[in-house]
Order: sequence, then structure tokens, then C-alpha cells
Amino acid sequence: MLGQDFTAWASPRHEIVPLDLPEVDITDADAVGRYAASAKPEAVIHAAAFTAVDECERRPEVAFAINAEGTRNVARATRLAGIPMLYISTDYIFDGEKPAPYVETDSPNPMGVYGRSKLEGERHVRELLEAYWIVRTSWLFGPYGKNFVGTILERARAGATLRVVNDQLGSPTYTVHLAAALEQILARGEYGVYHATNQGSCSWFEFAQAIVREAGMDESMVAPIPTSASGRLAPRPRNSRLANTHLEQQGLGLLPPWQEGLRCYLLRERSG
Repeated sequence: MLGQDFTAWASPRHEIVPLDLPEVDITDADAVGRYAASAKPEAVIHAAAFTAVDECERRPEVAFAINAEGTRNVARATRLAGIPMLYISTDYIFDGEKPAPYVETDSPNPMGVYGRSKLEGERHVRELLEAYWIVRTSWLFGPYGKNFVGTILERARAGATLRVVNDQLGSPTYTVHLAAALEQILARGEYGVYHATNQGSCSWFEFAQAIVREAGMDESMVAPIPTSASGRLAPRPRNSRLANTHLEQQGLGLLPPWQEGLRCYLLRERSG
């Protein structure tokens, strides 16, 4: 999802070479190394991940093979090729217990397999590279791939009652807006860790209400429930809010409010 949006966003200004399976498997260290050495890009954006958080709990070996060892393979290859790397990470490296938004220097404490595997990926990037950006984001939605907005719209249009958790807070982030921020970080940002999300925050319930309302449907079809009633396997952070402190300090500009991202998504959907 994010890779496709970044490609579409940046292609008018840069030569982008998008890679996915089967072209390159990041769990194959030799294949990653050969490609990095032969292609010699100016920079590598590593957005590949196993992001199905419940499935990560069931298949931890796969989560760590992709999110941790795969990231180590990419980091090693970029180091040997002398290429800087931008690694996409996640709010799930935090436990969600902080009452305020997390800043880039807060200590991670992941609760589940997905968060632990992504944090291990961060560790490999830090240990293997000097020229790197780690960009943590959250609650992604966009025109490509399965996402929360698309799921809510599909179920609402089918007339279903939507039971959505109301005790998790975060910042819904539109992948097109995030793509623009990534381009700025690559072009002008000093190396280090960034949090990049759309501005503002809400609960999943409030986000679902906004989706239904903006789509012209009755938001009363959305009912709040606690996380304990959701039946999900993986633990979720209660607070996924990320303060975009480093972006602001670098003068790179903040992403728009999440409501604007939602409107852009719906406008694009209506236009086909």
C-alpha cells in the first residue's frame, strides 16, 4: 500500500524502482545483496513487512524472519553498497501506556510479536548503518491494499452494524500524505528517527463514525465496544499517538489533519 503510493507520488521527480515478491525476497540475504550491488540506487526505502498483527502471534517465526531478519538483510546490503536506507516502523513498538503522544526518544516496550519483530528490525538498522532514517507511523489507510477505511465502507454499504473499539487512540494516516513526507525526509532530513502521522487523533470508533458520516451514511450504525470485546488475538496499544517532533524540528512540515486525509481518500474513491 505505502510502496505503491510512494511510487505514484515520487515518480514525476525521481526514478523509482519498486520491488516486491517475486523479484526480491528480503529473507534471501544473497538475493538482496546482489540486487543492491548491481542496481546501486541513491537510497533504499524498506517498507516490506509482515503486518497482520494477529497472524504474527500465530506465526512468530514468520514475523521475525521477515520483519527482523529480512530487515537485517536489507541493512547489510545497503551498508556494503554504501547506500542510505529509510526503514518504515510502527507505533506497535510502544506499549500504549503513556498518557501523552510518544516522542522519538521514548523507550520502546512492545507488547506483541509484531511490535517485537519490528523493534528488532530497528535494532539491526541502528547497529549496521550510519546513514539511515527510521520512520514510525500508524493506522495507515490508502487507495491500494486492504485497510480500515475500505473495510468500514464495505460493511456499512452492506447495511451491517459496525462494532468498533473505543478505547484505543491513534492518528489515522493517509499513505499519500505520508509519501510526501517521506520524500521530504529523503531529500532534506538529517539521519535518525522520525514519527510521521497525520495530525490529530481519535479512537477507532470515532474514525469509523467519521468514515460513515463523510460517505453520506448514518453514523448511528457504528456502535462502540471495549477492546476486551473485540476478540482479537494480538495486544493493541491503547495509545498509538506519535508526536512528530523531529519532523517539526527539521522544518520539514507536518502532515495535514487526518480528516483531510479521509476526505482525499473518499474523493479519490468516488472519482474511480
